Amino acid sequence: MDLEAVRTFVAVADAGQFQEAAVELAVTQQAVSKRVAALERRLGVRLFTRTARGAGLTIDGQAFLPHARELLRVAERAVASVDFARRPLRVDVIASRVAPSGLMRGFHRAHPGIELDVVWLFDVETAVTAVGSGEIDASFRAVAMPGRPLPEGIASARVFDEPLQLLTGPAHTLSGARSVTLAQLVGHRIWMPGIVPGTEWAAYYDDLAAEFGLTIEATGPNFGSDALLDTIADTPALATLMGRDTRLVWPAGHGLRLIPVTDPTPVYPHSLLWHRDNPHPALTTLRAHLAATATGQDRTGTWTPDWAIPH
Repeated sequence: MDLEAVRTFVAVADAGQFQEAAVELAVTQQAVSKRVAALERRLGVRLFTRTARGAGLTIDGQAFLPHARELLRVAERAVASVDFARRPLRVDVIASRVAPSGLMRGFHRAHPGIELDVVWLFDVETAVTAVGSGEIDASFRAVAMPGRPLPEGIASARVFDEPLQLLTGPAHTLSGARSVTLAQLVGHRIWMPGIVPGTEWAAYYDDLAAEFGLTIEATGPNFGSDALLDTIADTPALATLMGRDTRLVWPAGHGLRLIPVTDPTPVYPHSLLWHRDNPHPALTTLRAHLAATATGQDRTGTWTPDWAIPH
């Protein structure tokens, strides 16, 4: 259906005269008449009757008018969905409680006038595909995929190095330590259910375990963070690794301890991915904000896998 004809019909209905509608639409009265006539042929009904006062809606015109208005509203929303100046900036933060979510909250506080659409995408391939297609504007990831380059057109910048910490229950042998080295973790069971083979974080922990001789177990079903915390609190033989900026809340009675890991400190390298041809103005603002607020560790005292996107 010709939306210009629908828009012209609504203008005539509102104005009550073909001439006034022509002035509003900045076209000739003849053009208005032709558009209305074409719409009437398309619908197979008469929409107006001419009266001494101008143009009055027929019964069919009255029935069609609310639907015509809705057609125009839908069309406007469709245009707005791809209008970079009007639609929200769409950013994938992986999950709600992890560091990238905190980075975007900081961006929102600094730029409250920028409308955001924050999404959670589980795996990196889905995220990279969404960035490439324009479904989202950016994604926080460690890397496209270990050993594989980013697709052509996808850019990246490392924006945040998040130190990992050891989380133990009160009865764990390391619970009283002020800090632990990676060497001290050898022989201890580090339980991290939910690590999925093929994901970037699985590759990260595989390399960490291989390089430092750690025992990282991903056995058992993943019942979520609450179940993980309950188990760590109750089981002296298990500990887990957690990003320093992961925001989890647990009961005070659990007696859980977060202990810094040193010599070296393993850091998870968060990077922002975006498409080089993405013209969304807020994407430039986000990149500048992250560059200005980027925090990293002393690289001589930290560890990241070789495949991580460099600074």
